[in-house]
Amino acid sequence: MNVCVSTCAVDMCKPPAMRRPLVGSCSVATQLTCRAPRSREKLVASSPCAVALTACRPGRVCRSRQLHSPGGTQTPPLRPRWVGSASLGPRVLHGGVRPHLAKPGARASPCQVIAEDISGNNGYVELSFRARKLDDKDLFSKSDPFLELYRVNDDQGLQLVYRTEVVKNNLNPVWEAFKVSLSSLCSCEETRPLKCLVWDYDSRGKHDFIGEFSTTFEEMQKAFEEGSAQWDCVNPKYKQKRRSYKNSGVVVLADLKFHRVYSFLDYIMGGCQIHFTVAIDFTASNGDPRNSCSLHYINPYQPNEYLKALVSVGEICQDYDSDKRFSALGFGARIPPKYEVSHDFAINFNPEDDECEGIQGVVEAYQNCLPRVQLYGPTNVAPIISKVARVAAAEESTGEASQYYILLILTDGVVTDMADTREAIVRASRLPMSIIIVGVGNADFTDMQVLDGDDGVLRSPRGEPALRDIVQFVPFRELKNASPAALAKCVLAEVPKQVVEYYSHRGLPPRGLGVPAGEASPGCTP
Repeated sequence: MNVCVSTCAVDMCKPPAMRRPLVGSCSVATQLTCRAPRSREKLVASSPCAVALTACRPGRVCRSRQLHSPGGTQTPPLRPRWVGSASLGPRVLHGGVRPHLAKPGARASPCQVIAEDISGNNGYVELSFRARKLDDKDLFSKSDPFLELYRVNDDQGLQLVYRTEVVKNNLNPVWEAFKVSLSSLCSCEETRPLKCLVWDYDSRGKHDFIGEFSTTFEEMQKAFEEGSAQWDCVNPKYKQKRRSYKNSGVVVLADLKFHRVYSFLDYIMGGCQIHFTVAIDFTASNGDPRNSCSLHYINPYQPNEYLKALVSVGEICQDYDSDKRFSALGFGARIPPKYEVSHDFAINFNPEDDECEGIQGVVEAYQNCLPRVQLYGPTNVAPIISKVARVAAAEESTGEASQYYILLILTDGVVTDMADTREAIVRASRLPMSIIIVGVGNADFTDMQVLDGDDGVLRSPRGEPALRDIVQFVPFRELKNASPAALAKCVLAEVPKQVVEYYSHRGLPPRGLGVPAGEASPGCTP
């Protein structure tokens, strides 16, 4: 008995050399094959499943994931019995590991773990099969056929990709359509061999073999386009023994849809420009800048909390801004010449051109601005969000994946216009825009964590849900001593997904990559 289960482990990978790490993630498919595991059943074969346990430090398991055989027709028992376990180390990423599956005092069963980089995964396939005139394997009724689709690995071993449902008492079955990622189907290699086996189901587990055929995904596409996507279902034993034997039925590919899925890097490499706007909180809740306890304290010998956050986070964001020019805004201060309260003023005091050259330009504008303004209030964030949203709305009308806007808000966490802010975020969720909120200081950031929709869908005061989660909250106090890589991971963790989600929802491919005829619009892998 062979068991094949697979899962995905996500690890951060390095983008092109000119960019910092952690722009996105690369995926590794881990295939577990166990040969002849010890059966725990007396009359029928076991129905094994596996559980992957991830340890974050010795002696402690952080999370587990149950692995099932592909196909979805088998479910693990409610009270599974332990067969054995095996420990896997980093060697799994270097050509495969062959540990032994066992528990103390029992015979060990060899198993193999193979890791495969599937970063090239760029879509999924929707397939539908039917068959006609299959051999009848039952004496008093007709066959109960089901189909298995396998991928042929580099070592010529077979990896089960999908198992259909059983169609009872029917020699001309029509199986339900199913979806499978391109990486699972053929490792993103359209010429990789595939093998289909058709069986007559037996409740005791001794299924009768009806026939098989081989193909490739490339051949499937070509044959389907030409209207000739059918294959003889052949039993090799019958073919060898009978001269007049033709087939044991015909399997037809009834439908094929290829859904292209683009990555964050696809959009960046396609010319999508990322534009950052920095918004700094100048409200009185930060404290008098002349007082050493203030988050805006002017100290000639070391940067204050806002400068630390601005430089640490800004330098990371700077690498992803196309022209290295940041729009730099402030809110919550009385500004010259009339010293009226403003919630969206340019900190360089040039409303016609609020952009600064790089993060150093923002730092200089902030240092020049701070002595000229009077910290006041209230802390209204909605006007800043709405201002950037208006720019993003103009870009939306172009119908291209060309410009995406990210608003970086540095605040001490006390928001007074929460209802308006929620309303502004819900409206912005329909635009090419994301919001990163960096909490500065030791205040209560509960309100900011509510805006980050990780715990549920954010809703406006009127009950309207956000189309997508566009807010990422980062408490700087927990990361001020972190490495650049760790800080980058937290700051930009959700941006790649948010960019892809927006353009996928709009059905917009990367520029220069049109959607060929016969392909569905870009979407997310199910």
